[in-house]
Amino acid sequence: MATDSGSSPPRPGGSPSGFGGSPSGFDSSPGGLALASALAAGPVLLDGGLSNQLADQGCDLSDALWSARLLLDEPRQLVAAHRAYFEAGAQVATTASYQASRPGFAARGVDAGKADRLLALSVEVARLAAEEVSAELGDGRPRWVAASVGPYGAVLADGSEYRGHYGLSASELAEFHRPRLEVLAAAGPDVLAVETVPDLLEAAVLADCVRGLGVPVWFSFSAADGLTRGGEPLSEVFALVSEVPEAVAVGVNCCAPEEVTSAVALAAEVTGLPGVAYPNSGEGWDAAARDWTGAAAFDPGLAADWVAAGARLVGGCCRVGPAAIAELAAVAQAPPRWTELPASTRPLVRSSGLSAAGRPAVWY
Repeated sequence: MATDSGSSPPRPGGSPSGFGGSPSGFDSSPGGLALASALAAGPVLLDGGLSNQLADQGCDLSDALWSARLLLDEPRQLVAAHRAYFEAGAQVATTASYQASRPGFAARGVDAGKADRLLALSVEVARLAAEEVSAELGDGRPRWVAASVGPYGAVLADGSEYRGHYGLSASELAEFHRPRLEVLAAAGPDVLAVETVPDLLEAAVLADCVRGLGVPVWFSFSAADGLTRGGEPLSEVFALVSEVPEAVAVGVNCCAPEEVTSAVALAAEVTGLPGVAYPNSGEGWDAAARDWTGAAAFDPGLAADWVAAGARLVGGCCRVGPAAIAELAAVAQAPPRWTELPASTRPLVRSSGLSAAGRPAVWY
């Protein structure tokens, strides 16, 4: 696919001043300014799993590079996948860079320079999809691009991102993450999606690496039983990343749907930031068989609870496709209604407003 990489495409959302004020520090990402302001107004709909959509399009994802292989061979398939989610109602496309890295491409004989160009291409193809859909629909709706930054374990392609604690030092993890973060930030995304982070050490490294890049960041963790995949309290990792000036949202992804509500409520309580919620289908990943097992449990109706708990970036992860995102849109972006909270949950409410009786309330 031919792309015009010689110029930076306009960012969606128009001038940041049109959103009634914006956080400082994101001068290099006007689209990120608009996104940060949009989160203050209500839920923003994310996309779903890129790999399942690509598989539905007939793409072979058996390679260790996973969806990143298509950056090398079939980038137009990525455009089509991003388009499918935008057409379903998503406002954010997450790039095919989750499993992309210099070491991963090197294993395919790709040098560092070309690997960096492929990382940047992941942002370009997502932006192209946004521009195509916006031009065709003519709806004036902002559509953003989130550059996916997966954990170190993703490049191993053995399920390590669901365990963490790889046996690497902080400096070794930084040596892996910093170059790809710098390349992705320079490619002009609206936000960096630092996602599926499994443990406290990698969270600390990523938090340090994103500082000063000039691009907003959301941090999301893969959780199980109220803990990180590495077994640490979620409150600790949430508190750690909330100190990053670039952080605009914090939450969970690629976890079972039933983990989301309590995790997002905790993220809101600890950080005071908008929450992130995009679980997988509820199935489990068998790394040896490279297949999903178990029954799907993704219910778009749960999004009302996620939003009530504080989620403002809402979508799906693995095995959640465009049809589910379309259903999610109807729930997550429905007109708000007021519900009084039980006394036990009121300490979690952060300036959500008051009910007619003057008691704490939250909208969903």
